[in-house]
Amino acid sequence: MVQQVLFLCLQKMKEFGMKTNFNSFKSSEELVDSFCKTIIEKLKNAIKTKEKAVLLVSGGNTPKVLFEKLSRCDIAWEKVIVSLVDERWVNKRDEDSNEKLVKEYLLKDKASKASFLSLYQDGVEAQDCVEFCSNLVKKELFPCDVLILGMGDDSHTASLFPNNEKLEEGINLKNESYCVSMTPLTAKHSRMSLTLSAILKADNIYLHIQGKNKKEVYEKALKEDDFLLSPISAVLKNEKKQIEVYYNE
Repeated sequence: MVQQVLFLCLQKMKEFGMKTNFNSFKSSEELVDSFCKTIIEKLKNAIKTKEKAVLLVSGGNTPKVLFEKLSRCDIAWEKVIVSLVDERWVNKRDEDSNEKLVKEYLLKDKASKASFLSLYQDGVEAQDCVEFCSNLVKKELFPCDVLILGMGDDSHTASLFPNNEKLEEGINLKNESYCVSMTPLTAKHSRMSLTLSAILKADNIYLHIQGKNKKEVYEKALKEDDFLLSPISAVLKNEKKQIEVYYNE
C-alpha cells in the first residue's frame, strides 16, 4: 500500500514538475556576491513581515565561501534562526559535524548574533530521535524563509541518498514527518535529514552547486524519472515550488 501511494505521488510529480531557474556565474566570487544579496533580501523581508527569519543550510565544502560572506552582512542577525537541512549523527565537536562547520564559517562576526538550533542529540541513536527532531523542526524552523541544498556526485541531496531502504519514506509526500533518519551505504555516519515534504514547505529553495561535474549531475537529474535512483530529481521536478539554482564552474 505504501509503495502504491509513493508510486502515484511520484507519477504526479513527474507530470506537473516545474522548471528550475538556473543562475550561472563565471566565478565563485560573482556567485557568492549575487547569492548573498538574494539571501539577505529574503531574510530582511521575513524580519520586516514577522519579526524573525529562518535560514536552513547544508554542510560540505561548497558553501564555506558563501558562509564567510554572509557572516559579514548587515542584517538583524539576532532575529535570525539558523539550522541544518541535515546532520551527520556525530558529536558536535567532531570534524564531520555540520553544526561545527556552520558555527566556524557562518555564525561569527556579525552573524554571531544569530541563534542556532541543533538537530543532533547526545545519548540517542538517530533512528530513535526522528519523532523528536521532526516535532522540533516543525515547531521551531517552519515556516522557513530560505533553504539551501547541496548535491552529491551520486545525486543525493540533504541526506536523502539513492538506493537506500529509507529513501521511499524520505521522499514520500504523504509522509507528514519533517525528518527521516538514514544510514548511507556510500558515506560515513548515520544522518538526520529533512524529508522531501518538509523541504518543499520552505518559502525559498536554492540549490548551490560548483564545477562542471556537478552541472553534468544536475542536467542528468532533470531527465531522470526514477527518484529512488536520483533523489535530487524529486526536488528539481516537484510540482509545488520553483528551485533556484546557483552555479559556477
